[in-house]
Amino acid sequence: MQQIKTEKHDAIVLSSTSEKDAQKMFTALLKNTPLPDDELLPNLGLFLSSKSFSRLLFFYEIYQKILHSHGVIVECGVRWGQTLSILEALRGSLEPYNRHRKIIGFDTFAGFKGFSAEKDGHLCKNQDGSFSVSANYEDYLAQILSLQEALNPMSHLKRFELVKGDATQTIPAYLKAHPETIVSLAIFDFDIYQPTKVALEALKPHLCKGSILVFDELCDDIFPGETVALQEVFGLNNCRIKRLPMTARVSYMEIE
Repeated sequence: MQQIKTEKHDAIVLSSTSEKDAQKMFTALLKNTPLPDDELLPNLGLFLSSKSFSRLLFFYEIYQKILHSHGVIVECGVRWGQTLSILEALRGSLEPYNRHRKIIGFDTFAGFKGFSAEKDGHLCKNQDGSFSVSANYEDYLAQILSLQEALNPMSHLKRFELVKGDATQTIPAYLKAHPETIVSLAIFDFDIYQPTKVALEALKPHLCKGSILVFDELCDDIFPGETVALQEVFGLNNCRIKRLPMTARVSYMEIE
């Protein structure tokens, strides 16, 4: 498959030229939609591809697995924040009154930090700063997540947090400041070795039986660092790596 990077921010898309052209047409139709403003959000399903929909289904199934476990949700690698928004919508639908189900996102909001050619390989052709987002994007994302909460019960309680900075420092610092933290669901989407390993090591004491770990790049030759980090912290022989049939790349494991 041909690697096709997005026009900005270095994201890698493994799509054919025809698929990429179709995606551009989809984007143009969205930007020039004749739908009135007050009907646009309720009809966003018009622009939902099977790939995007499969990710929604994946996280719906994953969220079902944590409904009867206690603890917070952590995402390591937020980027544009779509997964955080999905998780907030799922929380509002499936357990709107669970005040303990805080959702915490860690990201530099400035792209990769700690990229290593030795651990992360050469196929991704990235470097520190790759996969960045727009300037001050975390403020925009915070507005979206706040509106998600405003449309659900218990809107007077803020139940999300965005932690900006180098995750090798912010995650250990956050957990030191919040020793009460139990992690019910942790999502690892840093892509690269160093922050993934530090996050796994820091979060491991806060996991319990039944905690779910989700990975976006396991067994991926473009981003080998995530698998290497998991191997070093947990040992692959100790992990039961599972997947769901609707997604190709995303996998998960349950602490047993």
